Amino acid sequence: MKAVARTPRRPAPKKPSHPSLKDPVGVYCRVRPLSGPDQEGCIEVINETTVQIHPPDRYRIFRNGEYRETQYSFKEVFGTLVAQKELFDVVAKPLVEDLIHGKNGLLFTYGVTGSGKTHTMTGSPGDGGLLPRCLDMIFNSIGPFQAKRFVFKLDDKNGVDVQCEVDALLERQKRDAMPVPKIPSGKRQIDPEFADMINVQDHCKVEEVDEDNVYSVFVSYIEIYNNYIYDLLEEAPFEPIKPKWNNCNTPVRNGDFIPPQSKMLREDQNHNMYVTGCTEVEVKSTEEAFEVFWRGQKKRRIAHTQLNRESSRSHGVFIIKLAQAPLDADGDNVLQEKEQITLSQLSLVDLAGSERTNRTKAEGNRLREAGNINQSLMTLRTCIEVLRENQMYGTNKMVPYRDSKLTHLFKNYFDGEGKVRMIVCVNPKAEDYEESLQVMRFAEMTQEVEVARPVDRPLCGLTPGRRFRNQAFREELSQKLELRGGPKNGETEEQSVTEMFLQNFPPLPSCELLDVNDDQTLPRLIEVLEKRHKTRQMLLKEFGKNVLAFKTALQEFDSSVVSKENYIQGKLSEKEKTIAGQKMELERLEKKIKTLEYKIEILEKTTTIYEDDKRNLQQELESKSQKLQRQASDKRRLEARLQGVVAETAMKWEKECERRVAAKQLEMQNKLWVKDEKLKQLKAIVTEPKIEKPERPSRERDREKPVQRSVSPSPVPSAPPVRPRHRRSRSAGERWVDHKPPSNLPTETVMQPHVPHAITVAAASEKALAKCDKYMLTHQELASDGEIETKLIKGDVFKTRGGGQAVQFTEIETLKQESPTGRKRRSSPNPEPPEDAADSECTDVETRCSVALEMRAGSALGPGYQHHAQPKRRKP
Repeated sequence: MKAVARTPRRPAPKKPSHPSLKDPVGVYCRVRPLSGPDQEGCIEVINETTVQIHPPDRYRIFRNGEYRETQYSFKEVFGTLVAQKELFDVVAKPLVEDLIHGKNGLLFTYGVTGSGKTHTMTGSPGDGGLLPRCLDMIFNSIGPFQAKRFVFKLDDKNGVDVQCEVDALLERQKRDAMPVPKIPSGKRQIDPEFADMINVQDHCKVEEVDEDNVYSVFVSYIEIYNNYIYDLLEEAPFEPIKPKWNNCNTPVRNGDFIPPQSKMLREDQNHNMYVTGCTEVEVKSTEEAFEVFWRGQKKRRIAHTQLNRESSRSHGVFIIKLAQAPLDADGDNVLQEKEQITLSQLSLVDLAGSERTNRTKAEGNRLREAGNINQSLMTLRTCIEVLRENQMYGTNKMVPYRDSKLTHLFKNYFDGEGKVRMIVCVNPKAEDYEESLQVMRFAEMTQEVEVARPVDRPLCGLTPGRRFRNQAFREELSQKLELRGGPKNGETEEQSVTEMFLQNFPPLPSCELLDVNDDQTLPRLIEVLEKRHKTRQMLLKEFGKNVLAFKTALQEFDSSVVSKENYIQGKLSEKEKTIAGQKMELERLEKKIKTLEYKIEILEKTTTIYEDDKRNLQQELESKSQKLQRQASDKRRLEARLQGVVAETAMKWEKECERRVAAKQLEMQNKLWVKDEKLKQLKAIVTEPKIEKPERPSRERDREKPVQRSVSPSPVPSAPPVRPRHRRSRSAGERWVDHKPPSNLPTETVMQPHVPHAITVAAASEKALAKCDKYMLTHQELASDGEIETKLIKGDVFKTRGGGQAVQFTEIETLKQESPTGRKRRSSPNPEPPEDAADSECTDVETRCSVALEMRAGSALGPGYQHHAQPKRRKP
């Protein structure tokens, strides 16, 4: 990247010690009418200060089902039907009044390409814009007080000098004697289509014009193109450029004139920016000034784009300078003091429109021009943002004026004194929605920047009204001369006065001497001359007396005038102080009114929002209540239907339960019958050789006569004693508590548990638990097949923190009897009694313990249980 050398920044000028008042930048909005009635728009004028912009159909941003609208407030909004005169009276007329009172002003139009900026500034045939109306108002106000040409002379350092009438006359004669290039008469006139722009015919003028001053107007016209400054009034010399040659040896012409040279910006001794070497023309009428403007307008760069047929490709700046100086004490000539000259300036700027290249389809030079235009406008926006931040938050950031020629030229307007006005031109068509949105945001932000209010120029100290007093004196003198036989045609006042004095003298006699001896002619001549001499002496004495009387009267008049002036000055100072206080009070009240209006507007908007929310909530509440009512009615219907379904289901389940209970009873009866049959078979094997098989009870008979259930086993028949085999418990060698409830029945199986060193108890006892470290509970219950199932629940005894004992179960062993024919009965749906009971045998089987040990509810022997190892199954 190439480094760019920059001029070191000069220190800012010292501000006056007294605090100066500031005014915000006045921003106005003007809406252009749509091209056709069927064209879609996106901007609507709400009231005199507010516009509303809403996205078109393809740009809508949905939020809660509605597209978002944005409102922007300005100092005043002008609709599509506002005339140029109304716009001028509100925006530009105060700037012209300040210009004549010696204050600076800046007015520029800003907006998108095709939004009507040039039309607002220049106007159209029959309806002049702001620029011709400003010129017309200036010359209507200062017309009778204009100085002759070259009395004021601008120098090359943005200053002005004053010359006496003789020097001005010599310079006029010198300029008139210079050869003027022969230009056809048609070229000196303005184009007919724009001739009506000058004839504003409003006759608008400033009321309070200092009549003791003389004025001169100077205009200049420049353009900023591709960040270069060009003088549009500079007469380019007619010199053909040498042709360039292409590859085909054919000359290519670039034009007949040398391209204009760019101008430089400088800063004068008052820290105001100006363009060096810029042509400044002194004009004396509206027609002459507009002719100069139109001569430069023809040279301004415009081009055809997709958005505008005649799009401005540069920023046009038309500068009006007004030089004024007071008359001397006699009211005849300009006061020859440079310190008394006041130079004010009004800049009318027609900015080029911001545009997007994807819409304009710009290529080549047009693309480069659009880039420079957008860059300069972006720099203007950045400067405004930094100024606003410095003023609002008290920061001291550097404002980047030097990044663009446009902002550098207007630096003194924002940092110095004056008024700044901006007209935002917008096109309401839907295609410009995004660009118009950015323009609105920038314009609304610009209103927060404040510019120092210009101070009134000091008085010159001479007697006011001297111009008209001198004119009245001359008129009175001419009237008296006319009464005394005033000057004849072609005679001057001095000649008429001489003749009037000569009439008071006696006429001279004939002085011709026809004879040598004539002695009467000379004595008569001597006598007449003596009388004339006496008359002359008498007139001289009378003239001296009149002069003394006039001087005395004049001195008395001057003293009375001075006293009256002092008195008037005192009264004026008092009135001015009173008016200043009233103005400050009015400004305070106006600010308070604006603040209150702004608060009222905010409250109205808030109230509207709250009312909308209230309305929406009420609608939502009504819809929710209706929904709840529907849900309640549905719920009641559902409850009624469910109650019917539940009643029906309950009846079905009652019948099903009765059926299942009957089936279970029958199954239990069958199991009891099987058990009884097995016992009978065992008894028959032991005692008798064979017993007839009894009949199996039928279902009908069982229903009529239910069998009584009995858990206790049938009496065991007498059999030869069998010595039971004992097995050694895995936990031998430890002291056990053998808890056998009294309800347990002896099973007399072959395998019986044997626990040595055991304390057998019928009920849980803390005393027994205190002596042992192991615990075993024998529990019996009836199995599903009708057999008695014995479970040995084992656990560890440990002492608790409170001094008691607790049992933690660790293992369960199950003892169960099974018949060899029992599996067949379980497999068949209707079990039948065995044919040969003698073949059945009873076996003692030890089953595997469950992995997950359960805690029996209601046991008072200890908390919980833990996982334990399962014992292996042993064969009988």
